[in-house]
Amino acid sequence: MKIHESAENYLETILLLSKKQSYVRSIDIANELSFSKPSVSVAMKNLRVSGHIQVDPAGHITLTESGLNIAETILERHRVLSQMLIRLGVDPVIASEDACRLEHVISKESFDAIKKHIEQPMHK
Repeated sequence: MKIHESAENYLETILLLSKKQSYVRSIDIANELSFSKPSVSVAMKNLRVSGHIQVDPAGHITLTESGLNIAETILERHRVLSQMLIRLGVDPVIASEDACRLEHVISKESFDAIKKHIEQPMHK
């Protein structure tokens, strides 16, 4: 199932926040992404309806299996693409920003080829 880039970004953000803190709330996501609380609220409703997150009565957000799979895929793409760009001499901040855009549009075939290349030992 293909989901929108913005949904992928939200899921990735939830994953990253969940690694840093014991629970994730909409306000945490809004603060992390510098988005308005109403925008995040609408997005969380859509992700809940689509089955990618669960929200408990206290407002704590957790990823479902499908949400976690998407988030981990996007995070891996971000890390590998950032690493590739940094190795090519791109400033790390720019590499991260560009990877954030590329991670959503690159084909699985191209990504797998880049990942295979990146994981090979560097030659001197």
